[in-house]
This record gives sequence, structure tokens and C-alpha cells, in this order.
Amino acid sequence: MIKKIGIICCLFVTIGFSTSCLDAKVVDTDIKLVTAEEMQSILDLEDVQLVDVRTPKEFEEIRIANAQNIDFNSPTFDVDVSKLDKAKPVILYCKGGVRSAKCAEKLKDAGFTKIYELEGGISKWQHSEKLKIERKS
Repeated sequence: MIKKIGIICCLFVTIGFSTSCLDAKVVDTDIKLVTAEEMQSILDLEDVQLVDVRTPKEFEEIRIANAQNIDFNSPTFDVDVSKLDKAKPVILYCKGGVRSAKCAEKLKDAGFTKIYELEGGISKWQHSEKLKIERKS
């Protein structure tokens, strides 16, 4: 009898872990990593909010055309993000992808429905002709 109870408990634990892993995979599909080419197509075809989450100084030096700057590390970040339209797609980028990934998670938790993140950040694509890059003169 004790053996059967142990087996049943192990079975429930195994099922619990496997379903929690499945749920995690489904949730992560809300954020789509995109290349520069895919990003440009999205910008051309959809009414998108393009957000650079780097510091204002980084933004001033180099940025993707028509991006707005919302500094991920700013104390006003949550207030600034709340001004975005949750119903419109958002494309995020930073220097290398770390801040934009963290920002994407925050936006997902805040209820944004369509979130794209530029793979590798602006550093990976700054010399590409796929994006319209603006530089400080």
C-alpha cells in the first residue's frame, strides 16, 4: 500500500513538472526575436511602436530611424512605458539584446500583446543596410 502511494506521488510530481514546462514554452511565444530584415518588414507593414531602451546618451549617438527612447534603467521607465498603446505591436532594441529582453518580459507582464525584439541589438545590425540607421554627425 505504501509503495502504491509513493508511486502515485511520483507520478503527480512528474506530471506537475512536465505541464509547468509546457506552460512556460507557450508563454514565451508572446515575444518574437526578429532579424533586421524581419524588423524592417514589420515596420513597413504594420503600425508599430519602435522603442530603443538604451540610455539617452546611447540613443543620441546612434539609433534606428523613427525610434523613441525609453531608458530601461530610468526611474521613470514604468511611467514612460505606460504611455505606449498595449494594442499596437512594439519592437524593442538595445545595444546587445539584454535590456530589450528584460523590457520585453516587463511589457508582456503589463499586458502587451505583440512584442518583437531585435536579435543581437543595434550592435549586430549597425553596419547592415537592412535598417535605416541615424548617427550623430
